[in-house]
Amino acid sequence: MSVKVLGILNVTPDSFSDGGRWQDSDQALAQAVRMVEQGAAAIDIGGESTRPGSLEISVQQELDRVIPCLERLSGHIDVPMSIDTRRYEVAAAAVSHGVTIINDTSALRDDPQLLEFVVEKNLDVVLMHRQGIPETMQDDPGYSDAVGEICGFFQSRLEGFVSAGGRHEQVILDPGIGFGKRLEDNFLIARSLNRFKELGAPVMLGASRKACTGALDGKPPADRLPGSLAFIAMAQQGGADWVRVHDVDETVRFLAVLEAIQQTTADLEART
Repeated sequence: MSVKVLGILNVTPDSFSDGGRWQDSDQALAQAVRMVEQGAAAIDIGGESTRPGSLEISVQQELDRVIPCLERLSGHIDVPMSIDTRRYEVAAAAVSHGVTIINDTSALRDDPQLLEFVVEKNLDVVLMHRQGIPETMQDDPGYSDAVGEICGFFQSRLEGFVSAGGRHEQVILDPGIGFGKRLEDNFLIARSLNRFKELGAPVMLGASRKACTGALDGKPPADRLPGSLAFIAMAQQGGADWVRVHDVDETVRFLAVLEAIQQTTADLEART
């Protein structure tokens, strides 16, 4: 499959979609194993909610949530593990438990030590665009050219990362659906992934169950699979390398059919 699936495993009490479901380490392991069996190429563990309106927690609180989970998962799943964090202390502890990917919603801006650590350890890193901070980012977001401004942000972050000693090949770009974006911005981003691909790094789209996937019918997060798959279709067609999702099984099956249709069409056209 050309698009890799990153399975979401939140060990938070307050994430917008699955808060509280996977705080127990045994349940977290069972869910991680299930997602790998369903086709996840990596598992993303998060201990701090960054949903709109969320408040920052302490480093110790975040560690207390993610480390028991990582201890339980380590050695029991055979795909890479990612840590969704903005903090050096959490990333360092996670890497000591087998994590190889840092997924930073601040694009290495919030903690300068984290940038140094990623470079030193030669880790893969997701640089996500975010306008504002989680607590207030959806109060009044605005752009004159959302895609162009995000491209400029990515270019600046890539240059800064390389200047600090990092390699371009370590980076995955995430345009940050729902992180300081209006509905129309999210829609435009989804159909413009080719613009981000022009920057020469892999691109990831993370729209799973977010408000924009239920904006047209008002469905709650647990009922937003159809809208989530619509964004995934746009991601695949736009050349995304990764999609970050809650619903791994449905996503993998959807992508398999979509790619089979495209391949069959291409084969038929090649014969004519």
